[in-house]
Amino acid sequence: MRVAITGIRGLIGGALAASLRADGHDVVGVSRSTGPLATSADGETSAATLQTVLWNVTEGTIDAGALEGLDAIVHLAGESIGGRWTDRRKAAIVSSRAESTKLLADTVGKLDAKPSVFVCGSAVGFYGNRGDEELTEWSLPGDGFLAEVCKRWERAAVPIPDAGVRLVRIRTGLVVGRGASAIERMSRITRLGAGGPLGNGRQWWSWISLDDEVRAIRHLVDSDADGAFNLTAPNPVRQRDFQRALSAALGRPSFMPAPPFAIRAALGEMGQALLLDSTRALPDALTEDGFRFEHPELAGALAEAL
Repeated sequence: MRVAITGIRGLIGGALAASLRADGHDVVGVSRSTGPLATSADGETSAATLQTVLWNVTEGTIDAGALEGLDAIVHLAGESIGGRWTDRRKAAIVSSRAESTKLLADTVGKLDAKPSVFVCGSAVGFYGNRGDEELTEWSLPGDGFLAEVCKRWERAAVPIPDAGVRLVRIRTGLVVGRGASAIERMSRITRLGAGGPLGNGRQWWSWISLDDEVRAIRHLVDSDADGAFNLTAPNPVRQRDFQRALSAALGRPSFMPAPPFAIRAALGEMGQALLLDSTRALPDALTEDGFRFEHPELAGALAEAL
């Protein structure tokens, strides 16, 4: 199988590339430059061993010829959502997803030898801040900046099925794995003895282990299913319980709360959306398609990540 991956320098893209290559599949990295690509945990993946397809989303250009004859495209590229959300940064977050997806969709439609499946990244931010509501793939989208980003991201892929290519949209939760920036930041704070609930700690965090994220993407590439899939473990947890599990894994206390006003003051709108909003997403469509999680419980995922 020959698979192209955008966002191959990222955590998920690099892990997916390493997994595919370990099983003998050919991986094509879609990148803005020919420099070193993503590196797996043992340092195997590099520009020397991966074909690179150049693209420029701003200018709307891509080496379309190099995408002929692929079996699958997995589109994971997008500007990081970390950091303060200035107007300029928010525009970059939106355009890096919507415009890149549009470029790929237009390109796929013109290929002579089209891939059989296009996997388009998205996130559980699609559902917005929903309190205790259980959210499945059939739930309506929510409100707020992240929800708008995800809606525009997913809409940009709408032309894909018209080209005769199966479209899968993956709404990923908080990834728990080695090298995950959020887990590394939380671990540093916790090791200093400053771990504790964020706000009241009752907000739901939908998470997935990095191993299961990669396995789920590969499952959906091989499946005949299409549509939206929540890539989240079947057991989301409240933030305070997430912190307790992390503290227990690191052997450190978990009793120093961060009040909401302090989080908003330090991180602004981003802090509210990523840390304090509540999204209780469940992977109903994924499990109905036969996927089984290696890490359905948070403790096991954290042990693997740490």
